[in-house]
Order: sequence, then structure tokens, then C-alpha cells
Amino acid sequence: MAPGLIETRSIPADNPGKHINVKPVDRNIFPDGFKTSGQHPPLRDQLYSYSSFPKYIEGTTVWQPTTYQHSPEKWVHQFTTAELNELSLTAVAFLSSSAPLTGITKSDFSLPTLAPILASIKDTLLNGPGFVLFKGIPVEQWGNHKSAVAYLILSSHLGYPVSQNGRGHILGHVKDLGEDSTQIDKVRIYRTNARQFFHADDADLVGLLCIARAHSGGESDVASVHEVWNILQAERPDIAELLTQDIWYVDRKGEVSVGEEPYIRTAVFYLETPDPATPSRTQRVYCKWDPYYVRSLTRFSDKGIIPPLSAAQKDAIDVLEAICDRVKLHMILEVGDIQFV
Repeated sequence: MAPGLIETRSIPADNPGKHINVKPVDRNIFPDGFKTSGQHPPLRDQLYSYSSFPKYIEGTTVWQPTTYQHSPEKWVHQFTTAELNELSLTAVAFLSSSAPLTGITKSDFSLPTLAPILASIKDTLLNGPGFVLFKGIPVEQWGNHKSAVAYLILSSHLGYPVSQNGRGHILGHVKDLGEDSTQIDKVRIYRTNARQFFHADDADLVGLLCIARAHSGGESDVASVHEVWNILQAERPDIAELLTQDIWYVDRKGEVSVGEEPYIRTAVFYLETPDPATPSRTQRVYCKWDPYYVRSLTRFSDKGIIPPLSAAQKDAIDVLEAICDRVKLHMILEVGDIQFV
């Protein structure tokens, strides 16, 4: 669900004489069009069977932590004074305008110095190891609001923002709000003090700006899902196959539009649909996974509405987490760091 999308619409001609008048959308706040994210069921005619998946993946998307753990120059970008000055002036220009945060666009808030660097980093994120860490945003000096604007300006050069939840939040806070982390069918874990498990968010890219260090925790692990796939194929092909089957139910946690079920059925690993414009491109393996959204569905499985997790599925959940943990790159975010994955 995108934030605040309300349009004036007419009843079709087969129902004449009726018209619904609702508040029109100010399209200026969505200059790139209405882009949304969320839990949606897959197009089942575009799902592939396990036999279509590669048995081994090669290339720069496959990596081991030893490649990076002692070589920060490969994945850390320290902002220079010139880059920060450019970012600061651009953020001030935005703050002096009346535009909402959704009005931040690459074309309107250009970064001549940083743009070539960001273009290269975007390619690294999409076609390389898939992560980068920026360092040096002066959060204490700029304050949270200006720092957030600068963060979104950087992000606009990598993609476009999508709403993160049913409230339409473009920018969310990872913060312990005292919510009960055991109520996983209702609560987003990033609003509690509970640990996260390895997961893949729904957006193509996800960013995190550190504006304050936690008293404990606040650490981050990343892993190459293609390395994980290769290990699964070598050690547990039975689990690899199970994870490609659309037998996995995923919770919507109450963020449901009219006519939708409160969960979806999908696969964990799936194969990219070919693009007719680039027929020579290899179909990429993707992962859609968050164990909290799978384990939270007992309120439906206990009533027989959906199948409960099988013993094989529970085993797959544990093995997937264990392999990710084996090949993780560990990082600790400091104030002013921005992580993109």
C-alpha cells in the first residue's frame, strides 16, 4: 500500500448515473509515479520448478567473508570533505523548499561529485557482492532531520522509495519501542529489542543510517545468498528443492487490502523471469525470506486454515539460518554510517 493514494474515480459505464468523489491525489509528491512494495502472491505461471534452477552459481554475486573482513577498502566508502559539502548544500536546498520527503528525486537534487560514485556503487549492489558501507555523515552536527534528508538524497540516486508498511512510511526507525517481541503476528521485530534472523527485505535495495548507537546489539551481518545456494546444492539439495516450491505461507501481519487473504503462498528461492529485451542474460536466483513472517502463522495453521510447517520445512528453516551464519560478514555500524544492501 502506497502512502496516501486516494483518487477520484468513476463507476464504469455498465453502472451509469453513479460517481464516487474522493479527495484527489497530489501527484507532485510522487514525481516518479506510484511505486509500492508489499507482500503479494507470485504469478504462478512465472514460477519455475527446481529442475530449472542452476546447480552452481558463479560470478561476483558469490563471495565468502574472508574476501572482505580484512579488506574494508573493498566495501567501505569514507565521505570526503567535498562530498559532504555537496551533500550538505543539497540537503539544505531541499529543506528550504516545501517539498515532502517523497519529492526527493535524482533529477531535482543532483550530486555532480557523488553521482559517478553512486552509479558505480549501484552496479556493485545489483550485480556485485550486494553491500556497501558509507562512513562519515556528521549526524551530531547536522541533526536527525537534515541527516535523514541527506540519506534520502543519496538513496534517490540508487532507486526510488517505496512504502515500508501499511502506514505508508517512507522512512522508518529501527528502535526499541517496548513492543512485545513474542507477538510476532502483530509486531514488526525492528520495533522491539529482539534479535533479527537472516532475512531478505521485499525491496530491491534497503538502506540503514545509524543515528545513535544502542547500549547493546546494533550489529549487522550480511551473507551472499548465491553462496548460500551453492552450499545448499552441495550439502542439502533436498532443502534447496523444498525452498523452490510454492508451499511457504508468509504472514501479512494485518497489512491487508480489501479482497486479500492475510497471508500469501510463495516460494523462498525463485528464478527471475526472462526479459525479452535482454535474451542473453542469465536468469538470476532470488530469495524472499523472513522466518518471523513464516513462524507467525500458527493462528491460522492451528485452526486448519493453512497447513502447519512440516518437519522438513522446520529443518529447512534451521539449515538456512545456519548456513547464512557460516558465511556471514560481520559489521558494527557507528553513528554516521550508512549501510546499503
